Amino acid sequence: MAAKTIGIVVGSLRKGSFSKKIANFLIENAPEGYALERVEIDDLALYNQDYDEGESPASYGPFREKIKSLNGVIFITPEYNRSVPGVLKNAIDVGSRPYGQNAWEGKPTLVISSSISNLSGFGANHHLRQSLVFLDMPTLQQPEVYLANVQKLFDDNGRLTNEDTANFLRQVLDSYTKFAEQHTKGFL
Repeated sequence: MAAKTIGIVVGSLRKGSFSKKIANFLIENAPEGYALERVEIDDLALYNQDYDEGESPASYGPFREKIKSLNGVIFITPEYNRSVPGVLKNAIDVGSRPYGQNAWEGKPTLVISSSISNLSGFGANHHLRQSLVFLDMPTLQQPEVYLANVQKLFDDNGRLTNEDTANFLRQVLDSYTKFAEQHTKGFL
């Protein structure tokens, strides 16, 4: 039986992004029967509704098809000004359009936010969840994942060194895959 593919959408373009480091940890710790992979969003042109009635940027088609092919989605986001980064919101918009062709629909979802402060991306996490409700993406409610002081969790090579956080993230992946199995379209 082929592994189920879970896409990881990272809301940060920065080379040394903590969100990318979290994604790498999750990929390395994929549960049996699952393949986790990053879905790149850095080449998506800014969404413009005019593209819905004409020719879209070349990056839109492959991105939308990739999202449609996934068995689930994990969003990992930092917090910018108490919300999600613009690049992440753009990817959400590109994948949800044109109207009636929402590539995200029905994809079981996990939201992870982080911050270099004690607030741990709470605002970004909840703003993102608002969009996911509209996109009809069932989202794991518990455990919630807010990683505070994320800069203290990794070594200079980008490896997660905090064993409590590592164990927690492994438990989250286990909870998420069980949730995804229950919320995949066609599940009876």
